[in-house]
Amino acid sequence: MDIISQLSTALTERIDAAASFVLAVNGGGRPCSGILWRTDTVVTSDQMLGDEPDITVVAGGQAIKATVGGRDPGTNVAVLKLTSSLPAVPLPPVAAPSVGALAIVAGAEPGGKPTGRLAMLHAVGAAWHSMAGGTIDALIRLDCRIGADEGGPVLAADGGLLGMSTSGPRRRTLVIPATTLNRVVDLLLADGRIARGWLGAGLQPVVIPDSMRAGAGCEAGLMVVSLAPGAPAERGGVLPGDIVLDMNGTLVARPRALAALLRPDRIGQPAVLRVLRAGSVQTVSVLITPRPAA
Repeated sequence: MDIISQLSTALTERIDAAASFVLAVNGGGRPCSGILWRTDTVVTSDQMLGDEPDITVVAGGQAIKATVGGRDPGTNVAVLKLTSSLPAVPLPPVAAPSVGALAIVAGAEPGGKPTGRLAMLHAVGAAWHSMAGGTIDALIRLDCRIGADEGGPVLAADGGLLGMSTSGPRRRTLVIPATTLNRVVDLLLADGRIARGWLGAGLQPVVIPDSMRAGAGCEAGLMVVSLAPGAPAERGGVLPGDIVLDMNGTLVARPRALAALLRPDRIGQPAVLRVLRAGSVQTVSVLITPRPAA
């Protein structure tokens, strides 16, 4: 058997093995895929669910009703609870990502039939923060585009679990690492959501005028364009038009930089914002509270 045939056979075997823990997810929004995390629990892509309450998963030709057990837009992870259990299937061990390595994107068609894509790990990096404030334990980007297979598992060439596939900004295919899934699934099952800190201010990145940069100590900041009534920013005295320069001494030139400072462990703690107001630098103290549930 030549090397191409060997590769083809190996890929087929990987998809066949993954079929035991890959499901189709229908009715919650756009058709997508999911991972059978436990006998009665499915992990899938939050952004694909939409707001419909009626969800059906299909596995091995069997359709099962499901309800939402928890959602976290920050990590794009949603957890579904099945109304009846499926046979227990151990998930493969977590795999370490490496640039240039081959990966298999497993999924399911709406009818439950397995799908597969061959991809390469295009980029791997350190932990990062999403625009919605979630911490993703590692950057893993693939060189392919995905469709209804979003929310399904991404496997390393040896069959190890890299994580869950998702479509990111500019339709780049990302992997939510298995370590992130392991960290958030039980939290979502317990509370239905992951609370993160909140200031309640609408912010827009702006460039600091040249004449004010020396006093500001930076070249850019976040202008306050709106305030939620009664939110921490308003109660602390932040005003529309203020330019937030830093929080507790950390510069926040982009919304994502500020979101990274509003981790769950910061809830209930005070924070000092340094703002540029009417040409002068001032400090404002705020108390970080949980972001209201959607």
